[in-house]
Amino acid sequence: MPKHHASGRAAHPWPIRVMHWVGVYAIGCMILSGWQIYNASPSLPFEFPPWMTLGGWLAGGIAWHIAAMWLLFADGLAYLCYGFASGHFRRHLSAPRPGEVIADLGRAARFRLPHRLGYYNAVQRLLYDGVIVAILLAIATGLSIWKPVQLGWLTGLFGGYPVARGIHLAMMGLIVGFVIVHVVLVAIYPRTLVSMVAGVATDPAVAAPMLADGVAVGEVATGEVVKRETAP
Repeated sequence: MPKHHASGRAAHPWPIRVMHWVGVYAIGCMILSGWQIYNASPSLPFEFPPWMTLGGWLAGGIAWHIAAMWLLFADGLAYLCYGFASGHFRRHLSAPRPGEVIADLGRAARFRLPHRLGYYNAVQRLLYDGVIVAILLAIATGLSIWKPVQLGWLTGLFGGYPVARGIHLAMMGLIVGFVIVHVVLVAIYPRTLVSMVAGVATDPAVAAPMLADGVAVGEVATGEVVKRETAP
C-alpha cells in the first residue's frame, strides 16, 4: 500500500542540476574546440567561421578539446553512477516502447502533449537516452582518433581512422541537433530552466505517484496520471 508521498520533491535533485551545468559547459567547449580542429583538415566542403570556434588555432583547439573531454568524462561517470545508484534512470529514463513514442509524437503534433516538471514523456526519454549513447560514442571515437597508435584496437573496432573520424563528426552533429531542440523547448517552457537552476518542486499531478519504493512513477498519457502499484 502506498505510504510516502513526494509532494515536496524537487523536479531535479541538486546532483542532477550540478552535473547538468557542468555537462553544458564541457559539451559547449568540446563542440566549439572540435570545430576549430575540424577547420585544420575539413572533411566536408565547408569550414566554421572563427567566431564559432574555440582555441584560436589547431594546437589551442586540441588543448581545449582534451581538457573539456576529461571534464565531460568525469561528469558523465558521476552521472552514470548517480543515475543507477539513485534509481534516476529506472524512474525517469527507462527505454520507451515504440507505441508510447508514436502516441506522444501524435499528441505533440496536435499540441496536446502535457509538459510537467519532474516527468519525462516517451519522446523526451528517447531523446535523452539517444544523446547519452551519442556522447559515449563521441568519447570512444574521439579517443580512437586522438591516440590511433596506442589505442589501435579501438580505432580498428570502428573500422579505421577515417571511419572513426566520420562517426565522431556524426555524433557531434547529433549532439548539436539535440542541443538545438533542447534550447527551443526551454524557450517554449521557460520554467524548465528555472527548475534546473533552483530546487523547484515537482508538479503536484506528477508528485503524487512518486512514492518511495511502493509505487512506480505514473504514466502521463492524456493528461491523467495512472498509479501503478508494486509489491511492498
